Amino acid sequence: MTGKRDVSGSVGGTPLVELKRIVPAGHARVLVKVEGQNPTGSMKDRMALSVIDRAVESGRLQPSGTVVEYTGGSTGTSLAFVCAARGFPITVVTSDAFSQEKRDHMRALGANVIELESERGKTTKELIQRMIAKAAELSAAPGAFFADQFNNPDAAAGYGSLADEVWHQTGGRVDAFVQSVGTAQCIRGVATVFRSRNPDARIIAVEPSESPVLSGGTPGAHKIEGVGAGFIPPLWNADLVDDIISVSTSAAKRMARRLAKEEALFSGTSSGANVVAALRVADQLGPGKTVVTLLCDSGLKYLSTDLYSAS
Repeated sequence: MTGKRDVSGSVGGTPLVELKRIVPAGHARVLVKVEGQNPTGSMKDRMALSVIDRAVESGRLQPSGTVVEYTGGSTGTSLAFVCAARGFPITVVTSDAFSQEKRDHMRALGANVIELESERGKTTKELIQRMIAKAAELSAAPGAFFADQFNNPDAAAGYGSLADEVWHQTGGRVDAFVQSVGTAQCIRGVATVFRSRNPDARIIAVEPSESPVLSGGTPGAHKIEGVGAGFIPPLWNADLVDDIISVSTSAAKRMARRLAKEEALFSGTSSGANVVAALRVADQLGPGKTVVTLLCDSGLKYLSTDLYSAS
């Protein structure tokens, strides 16, 4: 079903850019994969393509079917994009905790969007669980396909192409890969490929310091959209990860603003968290090593939030 003549053929092939101004002397080089150049401005286009096409191929999603999903916004937008390209209706459950741009984008792509009220605009464990429960309820309807990003292994498979691209773009020189954890699908998919090619490659997970559950801490409210669900993701595999770094919402926002002003790289809050963590790893590894991380999405998704309106 995929092909270069279809809009889905524009997913992937994003640039890998070396940070030039914010990496201190004596650090490893830090490369960022600019996933905001995917069609909807997010790395989630990769998983959405995998989830929908594999569901069609397996018969789980019928030609007359409807897709249902819970989302912080980027997954829903990416699924709405693929559904529009493939001709499927989609209903997404989201919240006012996530940017207006994401909600508007989903609707523009034809999605039926259901919004749940948040706790003062923050991501919490309770909110994510309510979203999941509502989507599960809707998916009981005849003909519905529940994308279920936390539990669907096809999501991780969608990030294999990202790992392949990075491996090719670096000539196989990846000493560490750093990625923030939401569903854990991206870090799982990329780490599996990297470890198969270089068992010594370090894999570093990133989570909000306000909700450090991967590190054994207590769930809490934060404002790094798309990560830190407040519980251990079902497909989280601690054996694939060498270290977990916690980054605060404020530090992630400051770094996102620095990336825009000093590197001309316009991205979201989770991207800022990734780079904060990547710089710590680059300091540990030192010169001659290569650290790769992701700019998960475009800053255009956050213009209505305090990420840039307060900068």
